[in-house]
Amino acid sequence: MKRFSLLFAVLFLVAYSAQSQRFGFGQMGPQKLDPVIQQMLDEETNNSQLKNLAHELMDKIGPRLVGTPKMQQAHDWAVAKYKSWGIDARNEKWGEWRGWDRGISHIDMVSPWVKTLAGTQLAWSPSTKGKTVNAEVVILPDLADSAAYAAWMPSVKGKFVMISMEQPTGRPDADWKQYGTEESVKKMNSERDSLTRAWSKRVSKTGYNTRTLPGALEKAGAVGILTNYWSKEYGADKIFGAYTKNIPTLDISLEDYGLVYRLVDRGTPVKLNILTESRETGVVPTFNTIAEIKGSEKPDEYVLLSAHFDSWDGGTGATDNGTGTLTMMEAMRLLKKYYPNPKRTIIVGHWGEVKSRDLTDRGHLLKIIRKL
Repeated sequence: MKRFSLLFAVLFLVAYSAQSQRFGFGQMGPQKLDPVIQQMLDEETNNSQLKNLAHELMDKIGPRLVGTPKMQQAHDWAVAKYKSWGIDARNEKWGEWRGWDRGISHIDMVSPWVKTLAGTQLAWSPSTKGKTVNAEVVILPDLADSAAYAAWMPSVKGKFVMISMEQPTGRPDADWKQYGTEESVKKMNSERDSLTRAWSKRVSKTGYNTRTLPGALEKAGAVGILTNYWSKEYGADKIFGAYTKNIPTLDISLEDYGLVYRLVDRGTPVKLNILTESRETGVVPTFNTIAEIKGSEKPDEYVLLSAHFDSWDGGTGATDNGTGTLTMMEAMRLLKKYYPNPKRTIIVGHWGEVKSRDLTDRGHLLKIIRKL
């Protein structure tokens, strides 16, 4: 799939830059391609660099959260990679962001029995300040209204608080559809929808929402916030950002979150040991990586490519948007090797600053073009 996506991207670029050439679209069966396109196709079939690029970016560098050293490492890697192919590239400052650096996350259930839980701190989560915090777990209760919650809040002092619902299933919907009966699928969907609505109502009755509730619990004396944001795929949670300022917020995997939830919900006391390491690094500059192949005949006309470069840091950012990033890079490698003197200037932007993932992409691109 990557190979076809890349091929179409390269065909588009070359077609755009050499409009007078015919590539034989719309005909069935074998056909003779333009020699340049054939060279690119052969190169990508026999010498694709996508796997190598993916390994270097996703495995060796890893997640690319804006404001972290990993994000800067990724920017510098991309510039160096482009330059190794003879392509001009640079990092352009585009703003500033909250600096943060992730450390380890250890989550251990120590009572009623011992088990290391799968989970991690959220992005920008505070640390436990070098100490392992041992505390009991409580679940956000279902109370009548905000007044009842206000009266309950002091009871969270010194405790970890679970603020996500327990999922009734860990199987993706596709599994239920493939293996379940029509009746069982309908029953599960109904149960999950009902539980989701009930939990949303429970949170709303606190007088807070999912963004403000963690801060309120922190202010009341909780020592940590426990969540589960399941992606509806096997073993995959969505790891976004923390809303606490002094206590850690952690996502625990569906299976382990469900275990702790059931124990507490049925009256068995649960204690956890939690150690998180992270550090705030102040306000840091943010960048976009820009690469270009100068046009030979119409350098002031442009073919534009782009993909956002940053990611959340709970994973490696492979699909969001490592694949798009690598497709752009591989397309530029092929173009430089087999079509080094395009008629028009080809520019690729790897957007690494949060604000430039919306319409300001265009604004920055125009700013870049005006400089050329």
